[in-house]
Amino acid sequence: MGNDIYFTRDHNQVRRAVRDFVKKEINPFVDEWEEKGMTPLHALLKKMGNLGFLGIRYDEKYGGMGLDYWYELVFLEEIAHINCGGVPMAIAVQTNMATPAIADFGSDYLKETYLAPAIKGDMVAAIAVTEPDAGSDVGALKSFAKKEGDHYILNGSKTFITNGVQADFLTLLARTSDEPGYHSFSLFVVPTDLKGFSVSKKLDKLGMRSSDTAELFFDNVKIPAQNLIGVEGEGFIQQMQQFQHERFSAIPTGYICAVDIINETIEYLKGRIVFGKPLIKKQVLRHRIAQWLAEAEALKQLAYHIVQMKMKGQDVTKEISMGKLLSGQLLVKVADGCLQMHGGMGFMNEMKISRFFRDTKLISIGAGANEVMCEIISKTAGL
Repeated sequence: MGNDIYFTRDHNQVRRAVRDFVKKEINPFVDEWEEKGMTPLHALLKKMGNLGFLGIRYDEKYGGMGLDYWYELVFLEEIAHINCGGVPMAIAVQTNMATPAIADFGSDYLKETYLAPAIKGDMVAAIAVTEPDAGSDVGALKSFAKKEGDHYILNGSKTFITNGVQADFLTLLARTSDEPGYHSFSLFVVPTDLKGFSVSKKLDKLGMRSSDTAELFFDNVKIPAQNLIGVEGEGFIQQMQQFQHERFSAIPTGYICAVDIINETIEYLKGRIVFGKPLIKKQVLRHRIAQWLAEAEALKQLAYHIVQMKMKGQDVTKEISMGKLLSGQLLVKVADGCLQMHGGMGFMNEMKISRFFRDTKLISIGAGANEVMCEIISKTAGL
């Protein structure tokens, strides 16, 4: 998908390295990991860390590559070619969801103790925001961290936590005050070996089967005060900024996955003879595919526009919200339409399209549902 208007030889070198890794070290094992309901993240992320893939944008001081947003985009585009949704999501949690706030707001101590090992692949990270009663409405969080001396005592629970079963640390948002408003929350790095932490259960999901998702429980967990990210009371604002990195990672997933599955469907239609002719000869199917390809290209160009804005330091909240919304919608439409074109075969679990159908639905729900994206877009439009 390289396009020389945007990418230099150096970008394409990184692209080839990531593509090669996906082809050799990930795709051959995806079926097995899907079957097991778990990807061996410590082993996989260590290999990726050794190649420098987990810290593309991060400071070289902490083991990162110190590269720009174009390199990050190349990385996200290439991991979107993984033959399932669960593995790229687990990787993106490490690079785009659980670590940006530590890199942006964390102390040197936190960067050395958690960010550096996460970049190396020595520690698996998870982002712990969602709770049983608070998903898209982050302000409704109930988990509470009470300051006592040089510790915070954390009580509460989190749910739908990707990488939650295997994580070595969580970037966790909790209440630190009963006051109303957005300055009552703080972000913490919570190591999972602390007393009082437990994984209540591994959740059984419709799709993303190779990704472990957990419900977590905190019973008087003593978090050292130095594990506070930035300033107490600023966690909500820090998390909203971290969400931009997370939501952006869903956009390349949209246009790359859509085109991958369309290409696979085209091959199927060429070989499927119905009433004496290949199905691809049906104009209605060709036109449907043409429409999706046009939408995928438009989404890709929006992603490239966002990267250009980010390179200039501009606020991209509106554009990322639009891209995330369109990405989720495109994937659901393409998954449904392509499965239909496969007919009865599409309903079989052995077919990649059935996995794609199950996995892609989450893009419209996770990291802020479509409806939340519409609310953000409405506000930025002054509605």
